[in-house]
Amino acid sequence: MNLVFDVLTVLAVCAGAFFFLAGTIGLLRFPDALSRLHALTKADNLGLGLIVLGLLFQAEGLSVALKLIGVWLLGLLAAATVTQLIARAIQPAGLRD
Repeated sequence: MNLVFDVLTVLAVCAGAFFFLAGTIGLLRFPDALSRLHALTKADNLGLGLIVLGLLFQAEGLSVALKLIGVWLLGLLAAATVTQLIARAIQPAGLRD
């Protein structure tokens, strides 16, 4: 059973790393600031979720699992807040490019 959890951990963490890489490529390739921001936050949120899911398979107890989920939720909240702040700063100033 431990081998199954190890394989699931490796798969989830690799998938999460792939989404982080995809978000970085989107950040570099998209034409304007809002689309770059959108690509980066969506891919990073999914990547973080997959990495936390992979780490949940290795968690030793319920308290560790809840801490991991808390980190994921705080990451989602922080990403959404920063994205809104950046988008609101870009829109009135006309800094789309």
